[in-house]
Amino acid sequence: MNSKMKQMKAMSMLISLLLVGLIMLNGCKKSEPETAEPSGTETVQAALATIEQTTCPVMAGAINKELYTEYKGKKVYFCCPGCKEKFEEEPEKYIAKLPQFNK
Repeated sequence: MNSKMKQMKAMSMLISLLLVGLIMLNGCKKSEPETAEPSGTETVQAALATIEQTTCPVMAGAINKELYTEYKGKKVYFCCPGCKEKFEEEPEKYIAKLPQFNK
């Protein structure tokens, strides 16, 4: 009986290994390399270009990239220090005018 038990254990181990191998082979699918798609960096840069802020949310003037504040983790640019102050007092009033917050 002892040798039959060993044979049964060996057989069940072999069947288990075969099943695991078949499952792994079935899950492994080859695919063609994607060459037509832009790289992750190009995609991010393109997305940023489409949501880049170009006008002041307060007075709609041209922005000064050196004059900004951070709001909810994003930079908001202004045309003058007065606009920055107005925005900081009531930021929600101007959010609709900012492309970085309107997706």
